[in-house]
Amino acid sequence: MEQKKVTYSSLKDIPDAAWEKLSHKKIYFGHQSVGFNIMDGVKDLMKEYPQIKLKIVETKDSGDIKPGVLAHSRVGKNTEPETKMDEFENVLEQGVGSKADAAALKFCYVDMTGKTDVAKLFDDYKRRIENIRKEYPDLQIIHFTDPLTVTNKTWKTWLKQVMGKKEIWEFNDNIRRNQYNELLRKEYKGKDPIVDIAEIESTKPDGSRQSFEVDGVTYYSLYPGYTMDGGHLNEIGRKKVAEQFILLLANLS
Repeated sequence: MEQKKVTYSSLKDIPDAAWEKLSHKKIYFGHQSVGFNIMDGVKDLMKEYPQIKLKIVETKDSGDIKPGVLAHSRVGKNTEPETKMDEFENVLEQGVGSKADAAALKFCYVDMTGKTDVAKLFDDYKRRIENIRKEYPDLQIIHFTDPLTVTNKTWKTWLKQVMGKKEIWEFNDNIRRNQYNELLRKEYKGKDPIVDIAEIESTKPDGSRQSFEVDGVTYYSLYPGYTMDGGHLNEIGRKKVAEQFILLLANLS
C-alpha cells in the first residue's frame, strides 16, 4: 500500500528522522540582499533548533555542493532580473545543476517596478525554468515570490485616488510585484514548492494582512514591523521567512 506523504506545518512538529534526511540534502540558493537577510534568519533558527544540521556556505563552486550543505550566493545585478536568471543558469551549468538536490532563484523587490512588464518577465522565467527542468530532471526547483516593500498611504495618495488618478507611483511598484506573484502562484502552486515570501511579509503577527486598495483591487505590501528600511528584513522578518524556507526544505521528498 502506498504511504501518504506527511507534511509538517511547524518546525516543532518535524521528527528526528526528517531532520536527519534534511542533513543529507544538497541545496543551492541564488539571490541578492534580501537573500542574505533570509540566510541570517536561517542562522538564527539554527541556534534555536540545533537539529537543523546544515552547513551554510556562500559559494557558486560545484565542488562545495556536498550532503548537508545549503550553498548560496549573489547572482546577477539588482534592477536587472534577466542578469539574475542568466547567472543562475550559468551556476547550474558549471556543475551545480547536476550535483544539487534542489535549487532556488529569488528576485529582489528592486527588480520589479511600476514600469516592469510582469507578463514578459514571468514568461522569460517560466521558459528558463522549463529548460532547466529538461537539462536537470532530478533537480527540484524551488520558487520564490517577489518580496514586497512598505506602501505608505498618505494624504497625498488619498487625494490622488479621490481625484481618480490611475497611476500612483507610491503604489505602482508593489502592484507589479503582486501581479507577478499571482502569475507565479497560478503556474506552480501544487506543482512545485514555493516560498511565498510576499505572503509571509504581508501577514501581520495577528494573522491579518498588510494591504492597500486601488480601483477596487486589493494588493499586499510589507508589514512595517518586519523591516528596518521599508524593504530589507529585520530580525523578526528574516526569521519568519527563514522558518518557512527551512520548513519547505524539510518537507521535500
